[in-house]
Amino acid sequence: MSRRDAQLAVEADVVSTLYARLDELRERSRRDLQRAQREQTTGTPASVTEQEAFVRLYAERLAALAAAEQRLCFGRLDLRDGRVRYVGRVGLADDDQQLMLTDWRAPAAEAFYQATSADPRDVVRRRHITTEGRTVTALEDDILDLEALAEGEGGVDAAEVQGGGVLMAALAARRTGRMQDIVATMQAEQDAIVRSPLSGILVVEGGPGCGKTVVALHRAAYLLYTHRDKLARSGVLVVGPNRIFLHYIEQVLPALGETAAVLATPGQLFPGVDATGSEADEVVALKGSIRMVDVIARAVRLRQRVPERQVSLAVGSVRITMTPQMVRAAQDRARSGRRPHNVARRAFALSLLESLAQALAEETGVDPDTHRDVLIADLRESPDVRREVNLCWMPLSPERVIADLWADPTALAAAAPRLDARARALLHRPRGSAWTPADVPLLDEAAELLGIDDEADRRAQAQATAERRAEVDYAQSVLEMTGTRGVSADQLIDRYATAGASVPVAERAAGDREWVYGHIVVDEAQDVSPMMWRLLGRRCPSLSMTVVGDLDQAGSRSAPRTWADAVGSVSKRALRDDRWRLERLTVNYRTPRPFMELARAVLRAAGREPEPLESIREGPPPRYAALAALGSVAEIARDLAADPDMGRVALIAPQALAPTVQAILEEALPEEMIGRGDRRLDATVSVLTVTQAKGLEFDAVIVTEPGLIDAESPQPGRDLYVALTRATRELVIAYSGELPAGMGPGG
Repeated sequence: MSRRDAQLAVEADVVSTLYARLDELRERSRRDLQRAQREQTTGTPASVTEQEAFVRLYAERLAALAAAEQRLCFGRLDLRDGRVRYVGRVGLADDDQQLMLTDWRAPAAEAFYQATSADPRDVVRRRHITTEGRTVTALEDDILDLEALAEGEGGVDAAEVQGGGVLMAALAARRTGRMQDIVATMQAEQDAIVRSPLSGILVVEGGPGCGKTVVALHRAAYLLYTHRDKLARSGVLVVGPNRIFLHYIEQVLPALGETAAVLATPGQLFPGVDATGSEADEVVALKGSIRMVDVIARAVRLRQRVPERQVSLAVGSVRITMTPQMVRAAQDRARSGRRPHNVARRAFALSLLESLAQALAEETGVDPDTHRDVLIADLRESPDVRREVNLCWMPLSPERVIADLWADPTALAAAAPRLDARARALLHRPRGSAWTPADVPLLDEAAELLGIDDEADRRAQAQATAERRAEVDYAQSVLEMTGTRGVSADQLIDRYATAGASVPVAERAAGDREWVYGHIVVDEAQDVSPMMWRLLGRRCPSLSMTVVGDLDQAGSRSAPRTWADAVGSVSKRALRDDRWRLERLTVNYRTPRPFMELARAVLRAAGREPEPLESIREGPPPRYAALAALGSVAEIARDLAADPDMGRVALIAPQALAPTVQAILEEALPEEMIGRGDRRLDATVSVLTVTQAKGLEFDAVIVTEPGLIDAESPQPGRDLYVALTRATRELVIAYSGELPAGMGPGG
């Protein structure tokens, strides 16, 4: 047996032992879960809570162990002191708590990603272990200290000193329509970002193919592991550009054993609203402008009305007069508390009722001090009084404020005097129109100004008080029946109330606008508007964020000019206190060098010098296909999809032509081959706009009518830059008209 075969056999035995331990722990957790589910409790709230806690614990443990099935062990470190440390997807120990496998996120595993020959960190050899299922198929060694290794093994063949093959094999693998984790192939610059401290805003910039998204997701998994006590309770919010993208990345965190994350698009960040409407980029940029803060504030304030003249009110058989001065004085008193509109409404109503009670006392000749309660009660029963109080200061919802603003040109002109007529006309739309993602931060801004309807809140509080009283009575009876001592009824109720925590964090957080996340990941952050940054800042006041993007790929007019501009939109405090930092990824692992050179030439021709980027993959030059008719793209797509080495093919088309291209493919190709809807990447061939394609990658890409893509783009050159950098193997430029500057078969 050769040296290499012997080493394969050794690692196969180790991996087999690790899988046996994994199976043992799975079975143990499965039995624990079944026992906890079947176990009869004493029926007390405390016992029910305890049972739910154990069920949740065992279920989460079982899910984490199940997620570790693929590539359980992928690395080994041979240390200078002779110890051997295996690195894998989860940590495993035997029954004596002797470590068998080190979790990739643990400090002890850091050297697997960071050690180099210049800084070996006591590592003699780093071994990459490749598996298919549970079978070891290949080994690859990085020798960091050849002399130490030779001493330990009695000689080593220089041919065994290698590296990079595992990474290149992973990069060359066919695409599946789903993002895969890089836990086995993460590079040093990526790992350094993953393990960066939790606090502050970390901006990660990098060109196409640098792995920004997957690094951000691994960072989320690392932070959940390292700061479990804090983040497991509050959760992590991951914001992606669209539903297609979220479907593309949704397997990564579960594969890393993490479930305490909420994945959402910008259009899903206001509970109760799923914004699916679309609008021109000019409108998106206008709604995303920081000027909208004042517009929304004025819109809310203008709903606090003062009548132009005196109003006669019937209170029983008596008529009294409500004057504008009364209303104005009540408004001033309510506003002085600087509370949100719906909360301050109660103070306004009470103040106005006091003035009206004085008028009613004068009209009826009773003593206002002695009969105040009766006077107020009579006023509350008057339909006229209730109507006028509501008209002057009506309880409002964010949806109503924004919908009314867009539908009423007069209201918009009053709320936005600094916007010109053309800008206001762009914002106008009929009531009942679908919400758009650009509306979401404005709804959130309005919600912040409105607060919760005080009346509803007080009624809910009164109901909660009554329910609490009933629960305390029940708890007291339980304590008396069981003879429990040392625990009060209130303490028992509080322990019982924690049972609500059994609802997954992600589910609770997604439905609560005021939920505060422990950390936020923002992908494709170059297209996030200032108003959306304000919303995200409210979701995470601690400003613990991982922000990833590339300003060269910014396609919207609302895009920031610099990352400091973006951070300033989140919080001026972050800029002032230097609570943010910028890291840059510099290696393109995805895009072959010829494709990248073409994309950079297009960007330069549009007047923007792209950031430096090193492409480590070679590949064929882009292929140009002149189209006699648009329908010819179906034949190109069919040929590419028929190649057994191709996993996924994308046609990136202008927004105006995408529906037509989709129809052409559906007519020409088998139904099961064409992707549709948010899950379109599950099929072999997908039609996408540039916006939909951001953050994605495919084996082959057909950039269809690049001239029209560039003509549609609010930022010339940048959308094409995105489209040209999605392919890993084959890039086809399909065109019928003139090609944009920087492109052409001749280079």
